[in-house]
Amino acid sequence: MAARWSPHHQRLHRWLIHHSDQLPDHQPLLLAVSGGQDSMALTGLLQDLQRLHHWPLLLWHGDHGLRPEAQQQAQELHAWAQSHNMEVLVDRWSTPQHSEAAARQWRYTALQAAAQQRGIRHVVTGHTGSDRAETLLLQLARGSHRRGLASLRPQRALGCEGVLLTRPLLIFSRLETAHICQQLELPVWLDESNNTPRFSRNRIRHEVLPVLEQLHPGASRRISGVAERLAQEEQRHQELVHLALAALQPAEDSRTLARKPLMALASANQRLLLQAWLTRQGLSPLTAAMLDALLQRLQPQQGPGRCNLNGGRQLHWNRQQIWLEPPAPKRAEMDGTP
Repeated sequence: MAARWSPHHQRLHRWLIHHSDQLPDHQPLLLAVSGGQDSMALTGLLQDLQRLHHWPLLLWHGDHGLRPEAQQQAQELHAWAQSHNMEVLVDRWSTPQHSEAAARQWRYTALQAAAQQRGIRHVVTGHTGSDRAETLLLQLARGSHRRGLASLRPQRALGCEGVLLTRPLLIFSRLETAHICQQLELPVWLDESNNTPRFSRNRIRHEVLPVLEQLHPGASRRISGVAERLAQEEQRHQELVHLALAALQPAEDSRTLARKPLMALASANQRLLLQAWLTRQGLSPLTAAMLDALLQRLQPQQGPGRCNLNGGRQLHWNRQQIWLEPPAPKRAEMDGTP
Protein backbone atom coordinates (compact mmCIF):
# COMPACT_ATOMS: atom_id res chain seq x y z
CA MET A 1 0.00 0.00 0.00
CA ALA A 2 1.32 3.46 -0.91
CA ALA A 3 2.32 5.68 2.00
CA ARG A 4 -0.46 8.06 3.04
CA TRP A 5 0.38 11.76 2.97
CA SER A 6 -1.69 14.91 3.39
CA PRO A 7 -1.30 18.54 4.48
CA HIS A 8 -2.02 17.33 8.03
CA HIS A 9 0.86 14.86 7.86
CA GLN A 10 3.11 17.58 6.49
CA ARG A 11 2.07 20.02 9.22
CA LEU A 12 2.75 17.59 12.04
CA HIS A 13 6.00 16.41 10.46
CA ARG A 14 7.29 19.98 10.26
CA TRP A 15 6.29 20.62 13.87
CA LEU A 16 8.18 17.50 14.95
CA ILE A 17 11.28 18.59 13.05
CA HIS A 18 11.22 22.02 14.68
CA HIS A 19 10.55 20.46 18.11
CA SER A 20 12.77 17.41 17.86
CA ASP A 21 13.02 17.08 21.65
CA GLN A 22 9.27 16.51 21.98
CA LEU A 23 9.08 13.07 20.33
CA PRO A 24 12.68 12.12 19.53
CA ASP A 25 13.29 9.80 16.61
CA HIS A 26 13.79 6.09 17.42
CA GLN A 27 12.36 6.52 20.95
CA PRO A 28 9.39 4.30 21.92
CA LEU A 29 6.08 6.12 22.38
CA LEU A 30 3.09 5.17 24.56
CA LEU A 31 -0.07 6.56 22.95
CA ALA A 32 -3.14 7.16 25.12
CA VAL A 33 -6.02 6.07 22.88
CA SER A 34 -9.61 6.42 24.06
CA GLY A 35 -11.04 5.52 20.66
CA GLY A 36 -12.47 9.01 20.15
CA GLN A 37 -11.67 11.09 17.08
CA ASP A 38 -8.75 13.01 18.60
CA SER A 39 -6.82 9.97 19.84
CA MET A 40 -7.58 8.02 16.66
CA ALA A 41 -6.32 10.92 14.52
CA LEU A 42 -3.18 10.94 16.69
CA THR A 43 -2.72 7.20 16.14
CA GLY A 44 -3.25 7.40 12.39
CA LEU A 45 -0.86 10.32 11.89
CA LEU A 46 1.93 8.90 14.05
CA GLN A 47 1.62 5.48 12.45
CA ASP A 48 2.00 7.08 9.01
CA LEU A 49 4.94 9.22 10.16
CA GLN A 50 6.61 6.21 11.77
CA ARG A 51 8.58 5.48 8.58
CA LEU A 52 10.24 8.92 8.91
CA HIS A 53 10.79 9.05 12.68
CA HIS A 54 11.18 5.34 13.48
CA TRP A 55 9.27 5.27 16.77
CA PRO A 56 8.16 1.93 18.21
CA LEU A 57 4.47 2.58 19.00
CA LEU A 58 2.51 1.05 21.88
CA LEU A 59 -1.16 1.95 22.44
CA TRP A 60 -2.78 2.27 25.87
CA HIS A 61 -6.54 2.26 26.43
CA GLY A 62 -8.28 2.97 29.73
CA ASP A 63 -11.66 1.39 30.48
CA HIS A 64 -13.26 3.53 33.20
CA GLY A 65 -15.94 0.94 33.84
CA LEU A 66 -18.67 3.60 33.86
CA ARG A 67 -20.46 2.75 30.59
CA PRO A 68 -22.04 -0.60 29.69
CA GLU A 69 -20.58 -0.48 26.17
CA ALA A 70 -17.05 0.41 27.31
CA GLN A 71 -15.77 -3.16 27.53
CA GLN A 72 -17.01 -4.02 24.05
CA GLN A 73 -15.43 -0.85 22.64
CA ALA A 74 -12.13 -1.77 24.31
CA GLN A 75 -12.28 -5.20 22.66
CA GLU A 76 -13.03 -3.67 19.26
CA LEU A 77 -10.18 -1.18 19.62
CA HIS A 78 -7.86 -4.02 20.61
CA ALA A 79 -8.87 -6.01 17.51
CA TRP A 80 -8.39 -2.99 15.23
CA ALA A 81 -4.93 -2.30 16.65
CA GLN A 82 -3.87 -5.92 16.14
CA SER A 83 -5.10 -5.81 12.55
CA HIS A 84 -2.75 -2.85 12.01
CA ASN A 85 0.21 -4.59 13.66
CA MET A 86 0.10 -2.43 16.79
CA GLU A 87 0.20 -3.67 20.35
CA VAL A 88 -2.36 -2.24 22.75
CA LEU A 89 -2.57 -2.39 26.55
CA VAL A 90 -6.00 -2.19 28.17
CA ASP A 91 -6.37 -1.13 31.81
CA ARG A 92 -9.66 -1.21 33.70
CA TRP A 93 -10.37 1.12 36.61
CA SER A 94 -11.00 -1.04 39.66
CA THR A 95 -12.76 1.73 41.64
CA PRO A 96 -14.70 3.82 39.08
CA GLN A 97 -16.03 7.21 40.21
CA HIS A 98 -18.28 9.71 38.42
CA SER A 99 -15.72 12.50 38.74
CA GLU A 100 -13.75 14.21 35.95
CA ALA A 101 -10.81 14.90 38.27
CA ALA A 102 -10.69 11.36 39.66
CA ALA A 103 -10.89 9.80 36.19
CA ARG A 104 -8.13 12.06 34.89
CA GLN A 105 -5.92 11.22 37.86
CA TRP A 106 -6.48 7.49 37.34
CA ARG A 107 -5.60 7.75 33.63
CA TYR A 108 -2.36 9.63 34.24
CA THR A 109 -1.34 7.34 37.09
CA ALA A 110 -2.03 4.25 34.95
CA LEU A 111 -0.18 5.75 31.97
CA GLN A 112 2.84 6.55 34.10
CA ALA A 113 2.89 3.02 35.53
CA ALA A 114 2.59 1.45 32.06
CA ALA A 115 5.39 3.64 30.72
CA GLN A 116 7.69 2.75 33.59
CA GLN A 117 6.98 -0.96 33.26
CA ARG A 118 7.91 -0.85 29.56
CA GLY A 119 10.85 1.53 29.96
CA ILE A 120 9.12 4.21 27.86
CA ARG A 121 9.89 7.85 28.55
CA HIS A 122 7.35 9.52 26.22
CA VAL A 123 3.59 9.30 26.77
CA VAL A 124 1.51 10.95 24.02
CA THR A 125 -2.08 12.20 24.22
CA GLY A 126 -4.46 13.54 21.58
CA HIS A 127 -5.30 16.89 23.20
CA THR A 128 -6.07 19.50 20.55
CA GLY A 129 -6.07 23.27 20.38
CA SER A 130 -9.82 23.09 21.03
CA ASP A 131 -9.13 21.35 24.35
CA ARG A 132 -6.64 24.07 25.22
CA ALA A 133 -9.18 26.81 24.44
CA GLU A 134 -11.74 25.11 26.69
CA THR A 135 -9.18 24.80 29.49
CA LEU A 136 -8.24 28.48 29.29
CA LEU A 137 -11.90 29.53 29.54
CA LEU A 138 -12.48 27.26 32.54
CA GLN A 139 -9.36 28.51 34.29
CA LEU A 140 -10.25 32.12 33.50
CA ALA A 141 -13.70 31.64 35.06
CA ARG A 142 -12.05 30.19 38.17
CA GLY A 143 -9.80 33.24 38.50
CA SER A 144 -6.64 31.26 37.82
CA HIS A 145 -3.16 32.73 37.86
CA ARG A 146 -1.24 33.06 34.59
CA ARG A 147 0.28 29.61 35.12
CA GLY A 148 -3.20 28.08 35.16
CA LEU A 149 -4.20 29.97 32.02
CA ALA A 150 -1.17 28.47 30.29
CA SER A 151 -2.32 24.90 31.02
CA LEU A 152 -2.16 22.10 28.44
CA ARG A 153 1.38 22.84 27.38
CA PRO A 154 2.95 20.82 24.55
CA GLN A 155 5.02 18.87 27.08
CA ARG A 156 5.24 18.40 30.84
CA ALA A 157 6.56 15.91 33.34
CA LEU A 158 4.24 13.04 34.17
CA GLY A 159 4.98 12.24 37.80
CA CYS A 160 8.56 12.41 39.03
CA GLU A 161 10.13 9.34 37.41
CA GLY A 162 11.42 10.89 34.19
CA VAL A 163 8.27 10.20 32.14
CA LEU A 164 7.15 13.04 29.85
CA LEU A 165 3.62 13.77 28.61
CA THR A 166 3.55 15.25 25.09
CA ARG A 167 0.60 16.76 23.19
CA PRO A 168 1.58 17.10 19.50
CA LEU A 169 -2.01 17.70 18.28
CA LEU A 170 -2.30 21.11 19.96
CA ILE A 171 -1.57 22.52 16.50
CA PHE A 172 -4.90 21.05 15.27
CA SER A 173 -8.52 21.81 16.12
CA ARG A 174 -11.21 19.25 16.93
CA LEU A 175 -12.79 20.00 13.54
CA GLU A 176 -9.49 19.06 11.89
CA THR A 177 -9.13 15.76 13.79
CA ALA A 178 -12.62 14.81 12.58
CA HIS A 179 -11.48 15.51 9.01
CA ILE A 180 -8.28 13.47 9.57
CA CYS A 181 -10.26 10.46 10.78
CA GLN A 182 -12.54 10.71 7.75
CA GLN A 183 -9.64 11.15 5.34
CA LEU A 184 -7.65 8.22 6.80
CA GLU A 185 -10.78 6.05 7.17
CA LEU A 186 -10.16 5.55 10.87
CA PRO A 187 -12.82 4.03 13.11
CA VAL A 188 -14.13 6.18 15.95
CA TRP A 189 -15.81 4.93 19.11
CA LEU A 190 -18.20 7.50 20.59
CA ASP A 191 -18.44 8.23 24.30
CA GLU A 192 -21.86 9.62 25.15
CA SER A 193 -20.53 11.07 28.41
CA ASN A 194 -18.83 13.74 26.26
CA ASN A 195 -22.28 15.20 25.64
CA THR A 196 -23.71 15.25 29.15
CA PRO A 197 -24.01 18.77 30.64
CA ARG A 198 -23.11 17.35 34.07
CA PHE A 199 -19.44 17.93 33.26
CA SER A 200 -18.28 21.55 33.14
CA ARG A 201 -15.97 21.02 30.16
CA ASN A 202 -18.88 19.69 28.09
CA ARG A 203 -20.89 22.83 28.75
CA ILE A 204 -17.97 24.99 27.64
CA ARG A 205 -17.62 22.83 24.53
CA HIS A 206 -21.29 22.71 23.53
CA GLU A 207 -22.73 25.94 24.93
CA VAL A 208 -19.99 28.58 25.29
CA LEU A 209 -17.52 28.05 22.45
CA PRO A 210 -20.23 27.78 19.75
CA VAL A 211 -21.50 31.23 20.78
CA LEU A 212 -17.99 32.67 20.66
CA GLU A 213 -17.45 31.10 17.24
CA GLN A 214 -20.67 32.68 15.98
CA LEU A 215 -19.62 36.08 17.28
CA HIS A 216 -15.98 35.79 16.22
CA PRO A 217 -15.29 32.93 13.77
CA GLY A 218 -11.97 31.27 14.60
CA ALA A 219 -12.31 32.13 18.31
CA SER A 220 -11.21 28.68 19.50
CA ARG A 221 -8.00 28.83 17.46
CA ARG A 222 -7.18 32.31 18.72
CA ILE A 223 -7.93 31.43 22.35
CA SER A 224 -5.64 28.40 22.04
CA GLY A 225 -2.99 30.73 20.62
CA VAL A 226 -3.33 32.96 23.68
CA ALA A 227 -2.70 29.93 25.91
CA GLU A 228 0.43 29.09 23.89
CA ARG A 229 1.78 32.64 24.20
CA LEU A 230 1.06 32.62 27.94
CA ALA A 231 2.97 29.34 28.25
CA GLN A 232 5.95 30.84 26.44
CA GLU A 233 5.81 33.95 28.62
CA GLU A 234 5.63 31.78 31.74
CA GLN A 235 8.74 29.92 30.62
CA ARG A 236 10.60 33.19 30.06
CA HIS A 237 9.31 34.44 33.40
CA GLN A 238 10.65 31.39 35.23
CA GLU A 239 14.05 31.79 33.59
CA LEU A 240 14.22 35.42 34.76
CA VAL A 241 13.17 34.37 38.29
CA HIS A 242 16.00 31.84 38.29
CA LEU A 243 18.52 34.53 37.30
CA ALA A 244 17.20 36.97 39.90
CA LEU A 245 17.36 34.38 42.68
CA ALA A 246 20.91 33.45 41.69
CA ALA A 247 21.90 37.09 42.20
CA LEU A 248 20.40 37.05 45.72
CA GLN A 249 22.05 33.81 46.83
CA PRO A 250 25.67 33.14 47.77
CA ALA A 251 27.21 30.88 45.15
CA GLU A 252 28.05 28.30 47.79
CA ASP A 253 24.63 28.11 49.49
CA SER A 254 21.25 28.34 47.73
CA ARG A 255 19.55 27.92 51.13
CA THR A 256 20.44 31.52 52.04
CA LEU A 257 18.91 34.70 50.63
CA ALA A 258 20.40 38.20 50.82
CA ARG A 259 17.95 40.30 52.81
CA LYS A 260 18.95 43.86 51.90
CA PRO A 261 19.00 43.44 48.09
CA LEU A 262 15.67 41.58 48.25
CA MET A 263 13.97 44.31 50.26
CA ALA A 264 15.34 47.00 47.94
CA LEU A 265 13.15 45.64 45.13
CA ALA A 266 9.57 46.66 44.34
CA SER A 267 7.05 44.95 46.63
CA ALA A 268 5.65 42.80 43.81
CA ASN A 269 9.13 41.45 43.05
CA GLN A 270 9.76 40.84 46.76
CA ARG A 271 6.66 38.63 46.88
CA LEU A 272 7.57 36.84 43.67
CA LEU A 273 11.17 36.02 44.62
CA LEU A 274 10.54 35.14 48.25
CA GLN A 275 7.71 32.79 47.27
CA ALA A 276 9.84 31.20 44.53
CA TRP A 277 12.78 30.74 46.90
CA LEU A 278 10.62 29.14 49.61
CA THR A 279 9.05 26.81 47.05
CA ARG A 280 12.49 25.72 45.88
CA GLN A 281 13.33 24.87 49.47
CA GLY A 282 10.47 22.35 49.45
CA LEU A 283 7.79 24.41 51.20
CA SER A 284 4.20 24.75 50.06
CA PRO A 285 3.35 28.21 48.66
CA LEU A 286 2.34 30.76 51.29
CA THR A 287 -1.02 32.49 51.10
CA ALA A 288 -1.00 36.13 50.01
CA ALA A 289 -1.78 37.24 53.58
CA MET A 290 1.05 35.15 55.07
CA LEU A 291 3.49 36.41 52.44
CA ASP A 292 2.59 40.06 53.05
CA ALA A 293 2.90 39.64 56.83
CA LEU A 294 6.30 38.00 56.45
CA LEU A 295 7.58 40.72 54.12
CA GLN A 296 6.46 43.36 56.60
CA ARG A 297 8.68 41.75 59.22
CA LEU A 298 11.58 41.69 56.77
CA GLN A 299 11.52 45.44 56.09
CA PRO A 300 14.93 47.11 56.61
CA GLN A 301 13.81 49.00 59.73
CA GLN A 302 12.91 45.71 61.41
CA GLY A 303 15.56 43.78 63.32
CA PRO A 304 16.47 40.09 63.31
CA GLY A 305 13.69 37.56 63.81
CA ARG A 306 12.22 34.20 62.97
CA CYS A 307 8.94 32.75 61.80
CA ASN A 308 7.40 29.27 61.99
CA LEU A 309 6.45 27.81 58.60
CA ASN A 310 4.71 24.62 57.55
CA GLY A 311 6.41 21.29 58.04
CA GLY A 312 7.94 22.42 61.33
CA ARG A 313 10.57 24.53 59.58
CA GLN A 314 11.63 27.97 60.78
CA LEU A 315 12.61 30.98 58.73
CA HIS A 316 15.37 33.05 60.36
CA TRP A 317 16.86 36.39 59.41
CA ASN A 318 19.47 38.83 60.61
CA ARG A 319 20.40 42.21 59.15
CA GLN A 320 22.09 40.64 56.14
CA GLN A 321 20.59 37.23 55.37
CA ILE A 322 17.47 35.06 55.38
CA TRP A 323 17.74 31.30 55.85
CA LEU A 324 15.70 28.23 56.75
CA GLU A 325 16.29 25.93 59.69
CA PRO A 326 15.21 22.28 59.53
CA PRO A 327 12.49 21.02 61.90
CA ALA A 328 13.70 20.83 65.50
CA PRO A 329 14.21 17.22 66.71
CA LYS A 330 11.62 15.89 69.12
CA ARG A 331 12.52 16.00 72.79
CA ALA A 332 12.59 12.19 72.96
CA GLU A 333 15.22 12.18 70.22
CA MET A 334 17.23 14.87 71.97
CA ASP A 335 17.47 13.33 75.45
CA GLY A 336 17.24 9.66 74.46
CA THR A 337 14.05 8.95 76.41
CA PRO A 338 11.55 6.56 74.84
